[in-house]
Amino acid sequence: MSEAAGIRVVLVDDQALVRAGFRIILQSEPGIHVVGEAADGAAAVDLARTLQPDVICMDVQMPGVDGLTATRSIVDDPSIHAAVLMLTTFDREDYLFAALQHGASGFILKNSTPDALIDAVQVLARGDALLAPDVTRRVIERCVNLSGASVLATPPPKELHELTERESEVFAMLAQGLANAEIAAQLFLGEATVKSHVSKVLMKLGLRDRIQAVVYAYEHRVIVPGGALEA
Repeated sequence: MSEAAGIRVVLVDDQALVRAGFRIILQSEPGIHVVGEAADGAAAVDLARTLQPDVICMDVQMPGVDGLTATRSIVDDPSIHAAVLMLTTFDREDYLFAALQHGASGFILKNSTPDALIDAVQVLARGDALLAPDVTRRVIERCVNLSGASVLATPPPKELHELTERESEVFAMLAQGLANAEIAAQLFLGEATVKSHVSKVLMKLGLRDRIQAVVYAYEHRVIVPGGALEA
């Protein structure tokens, strides 16, 4: 497989040894190519523009421009099409939620297994988002804690009214972090049908991926802790 046909990855971490470790892990997988490295967020944005990688593995805390700020710059730049995978040693909900708010498409801890890192890069390269159920619960808990309420305090955004009844059901399950197969099982639908509903929900709400659907649902307080979509 040529490099052009594989997954192009940029590593961003202020520690050279950490980058070296990630490079060894990722390049052990056929089809993944580390095409660049950066030690701070500003350099990461520059590399994203010049190298056009598929995935950027981004540290959170770095001197100068941190990973969260760099992620926002990358996501907001229409010339960059890379997905950002946030990596950190800090198992903290505030970092997690901030990363998702800034547009990251995935979040894993640096003490995850090598296979988990490889899988995360492959998931993001396919255009999917990486949000495990346990991570979803943390997002939910943080959003509820920040809002100080578990039900709607204001009228829901008008675009929610554009969802059909079935799409609203899918959105509620999507916001809980359920995979397509799990949604299909609960609604007695085929996975292809669920995938179509998910695509329509994201399109109607103007959302990039499943992660943004979770953030959207709880930022707008349209999901109660039990997972029901408010009318």
